[in-house]
Amino acid sequence: MKRCHLAYLACVAALAGAGLGTTPAAAAHHQLLVVHPGQSIQKAVNAAHAGDTVLVLAGTYHESVTIGTPQVTLRGVGVRTVIMPAAAKATKAGAKAAMSCAGSGNGICVIGTRTKDVKDVTVADLTTTGFTRAGVFGMATDTMTVRHVSAVGNGVWGIAQERSVRGVIRDNHAHGNGDAGVFLANTITEEAGAYDAGNTLVSHNRLDDNRIGVTVRRLRNITVEQNGISGNCAGVFVVGDENNPKAGALSVTGNRVVRNNKFCAKTDRLPAIQGSGIVLTGAEKTRVSGNLVNGNAGDSPLSGGIVLFKSFVGATSDKNSIEDNTLADNAPADLVNTDPGKGNTFQRNSCRASKPAGLC
Repeated sequence: MKRCHLAYLACVAALAGAGLGTTPAAAAHHQLLVVHPGQSIQKAVNAAHAGDTVLVLAGTYHESVTIGTPQVTLRGVGVRTVIMPAAAKATKAGAKAAMSCAGSGNGICVIGTRTKDVKDVTVADLTTTGFTRAGVFGMATDTMTVRHVSAVGNGVWGIAQERSVRGVIRDNHAHGNGDAGVFLANTITEEAGAYDAGNTLVSHNRLDDNRIGVTVRRLRNITVEQNGISGNCAGVFVVGDENNPKAGALSVTGNRVVRNNKFCAKTDRLPAIQGSGIVLTGAEKTRVSGNLVNGNAGDSPLSGGIVLFKSFVGATSDKNSIEDNTLADNAPADLVNTDPGKGNTFQRNSCRASKPAGLC
């Protein structure tokens, strides 16, 4: 029999039955557990061991799901596998392991502990929508992969990770989420210096109609590359503050950041945002290169193509390199530097207007 994790659709017919499908005992080390409409995804996840795949067939599933077992893959069959919140009266019927995820308003949670990261979990080929917080959320994860996920219309984030390393967020579509399409942070519940994210990769995603396309907050060692980012209030935010170590030592390269001109009202932390392409605030040693940044225009202090802005808590941006970008039709300018930080360089950018003059 072919290995189910390599040809899972071909295995479904052989595994389908009245209950939860699994591979024969001979292949027990790599089980495929098949979830049909009306069945519990959480029940299958709870039965999975390291190396197993939980395959969720097309349908709408009203539940939240928590994964704490390493090397488990949760996979749908594409956008027709839809995970939505349970009705309030039905939440209690969900598995106990999912309660904290559901209770926090998240769809799929991958959660380690304070002392041990959960490793090598994959979430793929499905839709998460309508959750009050995040469609997919990871905390204390190592090499968590999220791919081919459509995270649509969630209250805060499409896909989010905190206190995690070596993540891969690739080939997803995050649309219409209340805050960031992709959100990466050290922690949002306490003050702390930037966390080394272990070369986390955010690549080839489509991020549109969110508040912000990608937010990287108080982190180091991340690559944001080859993403299509449009129709948000802001494209990319790299955010640091007065804590040490400082945010930065990361790369924003090869992205298409176009017409992020949606208007977002001010919050307790930020002024109104509109027309911000790529913003660095309170960050250091960040390389912004090879990006196409066009048509981002607004009247916010953060508006412009590529913007260096002094943090609202007073932290400066230092030793950042802005090079080899192609910019046009951004307002108030293609390149904007209102940060008094030291050592920031602007080289070989194709642009027409800068603030102050002379950066192009």
